[in-house]
Amino acid sequence: MTPLPLSKILSRLRRIIRFEIHAYWRRQPVRPNTVFYESFSGNGMLCNPEAIFRELLGASDMAHLHHTWALADPHYADAALAEFGKDPRVTIVRYGSAAYLRALATSQFLINNATFPPDFAKRPGQQYINTWHGTPLKKMGYDMPGGAREAANVIRNFVATDYLISANSIMTDMYQRAYRLKGIYRGTIIEEGYPRIDRQVLTDEAIATERARLSEAGVQIGDRKIILYAPTWKGASFARPEDDLDTLAHHVAELTDLINSDEYVVLLKTHQSIYSLGRDRSGVSGILVPNEIPTNVVLGLTSILVTDYSSIAYDFLATGRPVLYFIPDLEKYEGSRGLYVAPEDWPGPLCTSILELSKAIATASSLPATDDDRYRATRQQVAPHEDGHSARRIVDIVFRGLRVGARLQHGAGDGRTSMLFYVGGMRSNGITSSALNLLAALDHDRFDVSVLYPAGASPDSLSNQLAIDSRVRQFPRVGGMNGSKVDQLLRIVDYRRGLIRHHDREPRRQQLWDDEWTRCFGMDTRFDHVVDFSGYGPFWATLLLRAPGAIRSIWLHNDLAADAHRVIRGRKRMHHSLTQIFTLYEQYDHLVSVSAELSDINRTSLSDYGDAAKFTSAPNTVDATLIESNARQPILGPAADFLTGHAVTTFVTVGRLSPEKNHARLIRAFAQVHANNPATQLLIVGDGPLAADLRTLADSLELGASVLLSGHVDNPHSLMAASSCFVLSSDYEGQPMVLLEARIVGIPIVTVDFASVRGAMPPGAGLVVEQSDSSLAAGMESFLNGTVPTTRFDPDQYQLEAVAAFCTAVGAPQSDQTDK
Repeated sequence: MTPLPLSKILSRLRRIIRFEIHAYWRRQPVRPNTVFYESFSGNGMLCNPEAIFRELLGASDMAHLHHTWALADPHYADAALAEFGKDPRVTIVRYGSAAYLRALATSQFLINNATFPPDFAKRPGQQYINTWHGTPLKKMGYDMPGGAREAANVIRNFVATDYLISANSIMTDMYQRAYRLKGIYRGTIIEEGYPRIDRQVLTDEAIATERARLSEAGVQIGDRKIILYAPTWKGASFARPEDDLDTLAHHVAELTDLINSDEYVVLLKTHQSIYSLGRDRSGVSGILVPNEIPTNVVLGLTSILVTDYSSIAYDFLATGRPVLYFIPDLEKYEGSRGLYVAPEDWPGPLCTSILELSKAIATASSLPATDDDRYRATRQQVAPHEDGHSARRIVDIVFRGLRVGARLQHGAGDGRTSMLFYVGGMRSNGITSSALNLLAALDHDRFDVSVLYPAGASPDSLSNQLAIDSRVRQFPRVGGMNGSKVDQLLRIVDYRRGLIRHHDREPRRQQLWDDEWTRCFGMDTRFDHVVDFSGYGPFWATLLLRAPGAIRSIWLHNDLAADAHRVIRGRKRMHHSLTQIFTLYEQYDHLVSVSAELSDINRTSLSDYGDAAKFTSAPNTVDATLIESNARQPILGPAADFLTGHAVTTFVTVGRLSPEKNHARLIRAFAQVHANNPATQLLIVGDGPLAADLRTLADSLELGASVLLSGHVDNPHSLMAASSCFVLSSDYEGQPMVLLEARIVGIPIVTVDFASVRGAMPPGAGLVVEQSDSSLAAGMESFLNGTVPTTRFDPDQYQLEAVAAFCTAVGAPQSDQTDK
């Protein structure tokens, strides 16, 4: 074994030390009267947290509070210390440091305008206030392409909060709809305006002070009016901002050449995440607004704002001064990110060139912005509560408990039955397909549905994540379990020794799992039902058991005793994990197999692990519309020539190349058929550990080009539709969904007999033969002779019955609509 390089050893050691420090402080008491602030991952004392901090610091009845700020850059810390270093109530800690972990784990109040790291989990005794950072113009959360995965840590933070701060009804709707909080959020949304906008209200003395502060930072403005250019970040990487900064600096230079530079100075305000990278960059530093000066203070100094898709425009409307939009890339940006408001409805002129922008500036300087109807209407919509006292109202509600007359929305259930599904790793397989079908088939007017899955980034997983029904709330799991390495080691040792059941018997293990549930879903989130739809992952099966007060169901997709003893290349690869899951069955309320026949098998073979009354069944749902559409698509890949090259009869099968599918029997049976009927060929669709062995077998039987192993295919239904007869040779199946798919596609079926085959193959639906080479070969000959029966499959009726069976199996109320 190659030894690890020293750099990797040190990196792992640092992670272990951080892990242990975090675990230590999470075991310590929460400190009363302490407030912890974080803004944009430590990028300064900024935004709403900064405004609330100043309000608290200046309130005589809040003098008992101690305030801790997390700052990432020593430059920001120096500026903060210069102002607050002599105040014993204020502490500065470095973002990510041991002191940061202490403050995060033990402060009574936590205030953030973005997200805490993935290992954050609120503890009993803490209150979390998330202010977010702007009224959205560009799409947010689930409304973004791939938004569920991108928003994973955001929604995890949101459901953990006690309070969400909202400036207006647009933001409230963003929380409820774009982040899918409606029906699940149990905290309070405070719609009382934005504290940071209070900072735009400046006295003459404050204006002079802040202008001098800009000059001291190297931004020479003299007595000129400020035009602030504040575009949103559109670069490819926060780590490489060069191209974006060069473009922005060029825009400022061009505009400066076209306006009256004796009257106006153009300054640049960049995204928080790239400011430090451009601070000392030649050609940028002299026009760049310092990050440590809060944006809204700068807006208070600004005469004209130039932006594009940033929410900063909505803040600025409270001033009543002009907003101009410079959007040369509108078509590209709108197509990639999406916008909530059409550009023609924005409260200011739209400019696509610097020349056009300079002319708009000349016009804006002579006409009051509030004369424009769109401006007035938008200002009323996005800034109805901006009177300069928002921070005080937030402090009244959160810290003083004064709620009478406040604009509050208290989170609560919406009357629907709430369900959380664990849907597996989202790889393309039968379980994922069945889960996607079920999620789409449920009546979402009756069920509030959430899904949990590991936040994998493989193209296969991402594709399936995007296929999840848009009405479903997603919790991609990011980060890992908290707790000391000793406790984690004991948990792993328990698992290795076959004692996973100790998760509920050892207090330290209970705490680990309860903390992980809280980390993923917050302290107050409740589900009426939790469903382990995968049924193959011990970690996930254990995690769902920590759901407080939920009815618990776990799926049995196969003959699991047989799966546990299945040998692949000399090893029982699933024996340990499955036998560990079996020990958890006593804690589940329903053990759901995917067919009645399979339920009987599992009830008998797993009788030592679960009460017989818990075993029940529900067939998988199908998406007939998708299958029929797929069947009409053109054939791609190596199978295209195989299926269209010459006129032959094609037998096809689809399934993972693993022992229980017994493709070897199918190849041997086909060899007998092909010897008597040379104008035949066999297409095997799928991938798996036995691919090489099966290719060797086909070659040894001299089948040559008459057998094609296509590997994994994204759309097997087009291959099935182009084939002559579907053949299945499995030793056992849970519910043979591929037979239902073949029936939907409309091709004849020959299958060997196994316990659950009758649920998919009623009399007349195809030909069922014994599990032997000769019987399967005879069945294929029967197709060639035209004696394999077929019957029409009614997908609507099947779907209706399948959803009803699901509801019965998990003990949920029946749905009136099951085939959406």
